[in-house]
Amino acid sequence: MPQIVLIHPQIPPNTGNIARTCAATGTELHLVGPMGFEISDRYLKRAGLDYWPYVNWQYHLSVEAFQDFQQARGGRCVGFSTRGKCSYIQFQFLPNDWLLFGSETLGLSAEVLSACDETVYIPMTQPHVRSLNLSVSAAIGLFEARRQLGYLG
Repeated sequence: MPQIVLIHPQIPPNTGNIARTCAATGTELHLVGPMGFEISDRYLKRAGLDYWPYVNWQYHLSVEAFQDFQQARGGRCVGFSTRGKCSYIQFQFLPNDWLLFGSETLGLSAEVLSACDETVYIPMTQPHVRSLNLSVSAAIGLFEARRQLGYLG
């Protein structure tokens, strides 16, 4: 099953909403520090409501720590970025993919993007809109991967 990875998230409600999506779908969530808040943040808990006990999540102190963990487990890192190489709709997801999302303010760094096996973007019609909300992007990517892999039925 694909996994969600948030690298340096900054806004607690976004992370809480993504955690709630992960709880609902049984998706593993990886939080990569440093983050712009503490796990005990009340806004994070409020956004995740009472679903945190149902989230299988792990915290990694740094990108390097996460990369070591991911490499030991295997699978592809798929970076979601406005600078991605192809549309997420045209991309063929695999069951052991790691779906990487960057911070709300900076996205994924050039270093993280270059370490990804693949990079994808979410097409948008309006050129004046820089990007979608992080929790929306994560849900779009996760549900497309799940749809392709037959996990929605």
